[in-house]
Amino acid sequence: MPPFSRGADDLRVEQMKFLRSMAWMLRALLFVALLLFALKNTDPVTLRFYMDQTWQAPLVLVIVAFFALGAVLGVLACFAKLFAQRREIAALKKDLRARPAAEPPPVPPTPGA
Repeated sequence: MPPFSRGADDLRVEQMKFLRSMAWMLRALLFVALLLFALKNTDPVTLRFYMDQTWQAPLVLVIVAFFALGAVLGVLACFAKLFAQRREIAALKKDLRARPAAEPPPVPPTPGA
């Protein structure tokens, strides 16, 4: 095999390296964009709550705080479904173990034999 030709595995490895580097470049670009957004939105905002409670903070801090709160609430909402699925899987595995072992299906005859 000539040294300049590559096998399919080498090509696949190179493609994965390229995709990883592209993913990191995209992450870096997103980080820079969010950093610039944060630097441009440092003006203080006032949040007014009930009973004349107020909170003053930079706009970007308020946005990040509410984004994080939404992400936490979304994850918590998924937990109920996740635990229900785990219980169902455990019950199905227990049921599968409790069943008697079935005999294997018959092997069809080979044609021409």
